Amino acid sequence: MSPMEVVILLIVAGICGSIAQSLAGFSRGGCLTSIVLGFIGAVLGTYIARAAGFPEILDVQIGDRNFPIIWSIIGAALFSAVLALISGRRPLE
Repeated sequence: MSPMEVVILLIVAGICGSIAQSLAGFSRGGCLTSIVLGFIGAVLGTYIARAAGFPEILDVQIGDRNFPIIWSIIGAALFSAVLALISGRRPLE
């Protein structure tokens, strides 16, 4: 992969992670957290989709790699919701 393709992949993962955080209603961290959450969501969402026998929906090809947009958002939202349940909410100050 070229450096430009890596940058595009990071941007797409960050957007997916931030959408998932807003869907789950839980946000800790900034841009780097959203990027990591997007990649974790892609792995988790793709695993769940394959285990359930669902087709791949809205894959974006970046270079020679496919990035599953919908499954990334779903997986990241599930992961973010689990993190919210484990960590709990902070009281308002």
